Amino acid sequence: MTPIGYRRLILTRHAKSSWDDPAQPDHDRPLNDRGRRSARELGDWLASRGYEPEEVLCSTSTRTRETWDAVFAAPLEVRPNVRDEAGLYHASPDQMLALLRTAQAPTVMIVGHNPGIAELAEMLPARPPLDPEFRRYPTAATLVLDFQIDGWNEVQAGQGSVLDFVRFDGRS
Repeated sequence: MTPIGYRRLILTRHAKSSWDDPAQPDHDRPLNDRGRRSARELGDWLASRGYEPEEVLCSTSTRTRETWDAVFAAPLEVRPNVRDEAGLYHASPDQMLALLRTAQAPTVMIVGHNPGIAELAEMLPARPPLDPEFRRYPTAATLVLDFQIDGWNEVQAGQGSVLDFVRFDGRS
């Protein structure tokens, strides 16, 4: 939970998707085995750190929904309000920021796609993480930021304080 006057954002790129069927529409591509493992690891990591979203803004693509479902299978104590947002599918950082500004809960998670999620992650912190993979924002990458604001309608670029940045490759 975040204190009054603070907001916490968890920015997650979907886990690794399957390319087994090249004729399958991009929106409908599911996670592959590695992606499912990564998403489960991410859920366990979030729960172990107490980074539990109270509201989730999730792209409507199959791979983002499956990523969220695997995260949610972790032993989370919070049962968030999940908003399926078609506007997050391949959204620009400005479109994502506009959706974030409609959020109500103090701790919000966005599950989206590159390049928009990577660009939003680069835009929001005052100082980006030092991780060499941060700018690439690989699948299942997750950034956790805190903001000293009273509501999401106040969020601006360069305001966030980085708490964590993590990547999962699902190979374990």
